[in-house]
Amino acid sequence: MMRAGGVYSGLGVLILSAVLLSGCAASQRQILAADQSQVALRSIQSRAFDTTDKRLMLRCVINTMQDLDFLILDSSLDLGTVTGQKYSGKVVIKMSVTVKDRNDKQLLVRANLEYGIEPVEDPKVYQDFFSALEKSIFLTAQQVD
Repeated sequence: MMRAGGVYSGLGVLILSAVLLSGCAASQRQILAADQSQVALRSIQSRAFDTTDKRLMLRCVINTMQDLDFLILDSSLDLGTVTGQKYSGKVVIKMSVTVKDRNDKQLLVRANLEYGIEPVEDPKVYQDFFSALEKSIFLTAQQVD
């Protein structure tokens, strides 16, 4: 009797371990997939620019956001950030942009948008923002206001 119970309890432990391990593997795959989607989103949200003038870049970011009807809420040269918002009907669209050194010849600009409380993941939205930012940089370089 003792022996049979020991076999059954050993079998139960083995089955429980297999179930837990398969759950861990699935959870690790989910975490890896989430990490990969975050990397993909970050690449959509980021652009490198061939300049090291952070002050000028932040000015261009502010100009671009204002051209896109964002109300600038905060900006910091020290932090390299600009935040703003606008309304689409009753929904608030929030945007934050970070400018940081990429290397000794480039700045990396990363934009992050939220529609209500949902992150915006549509690549076209970010492409449109960076296209407008490139135009602002060009016009600023040509000293056109």
